[in-house]
Amino acid sequence: MRSIIAVSVLALTAACASSTVDTAPVVVDAPPAAETSEPSVFDLAMGTVDQLVEAGNEQAAILRLEQLIGKQDATEDEKASALYRMAELKLGEGNQVWGGISALDEFLETYPDHPNAAAASELRDYARGEATSLNGRLEMGGVSPMEEFQFRFRLGEHQEAADIMLANALTPGNEYILDMYQIGYLCDSAELTGPMYNLTEPDGTDRTVRFCDFGK
Repeated sequence: MRSIIAVSVLALTAACASSTVDTAPVVVDAPPAAETSEPSVFDLAMGTVDQLVEAGNEQAAILRLEQLIGKQDATEDEKASALYRMAELKLGEGNQVWGGISALDEFLETYPDHPNAAAASELRDYARGEATSLNGRLEMGGVSPMEEFQFRFRLGEHQEAADIMLANALTPGNEYILDMYQIGYLCDSAELTGPMYNLTEPDGTDRTVRFCDFGK
């Protein structure tokens, strides 16, 4: 009996031994840490441009882009991006059709093979059509002083528009007063004289502004 039990125990032990598989511990490599790169000076500057536009200060955004284009250490790609963005703004809320066309002329002449060249050419054709239409209305005559002010302001002839506004005692809408304030034709100063215009800025700030040249 003992021998039978011993044989059984040996058989069981062998079976267990044969069913046990020695495996090395699995080592799971940690995923590589995501590489983070700091935004470039140019990217930060373009971010500032976007913030200015969102805040309703397109004129300051255009000025910032002009500064970027003139930076000596800016790459050609950066200058091209800033120039195209500036053209878009001038033709949009910047109200500088002539300036937008000029920027697109420069873009297409300097960067004819740029990925945005086709879009720039199409945008320039549209802007030229608008300029032709506005000039045609002015040449035909019969427009009111307010219409002439609006047409010239849209074209980017801001000084001529300001002269018409002053000579005809016009009070344009807030969007025009805001642009003239941002460009620098109207100022908020108690020392100034001349007609007053109420202005509400995009953030809700109310101001009373006058032509900057009066009282100096």
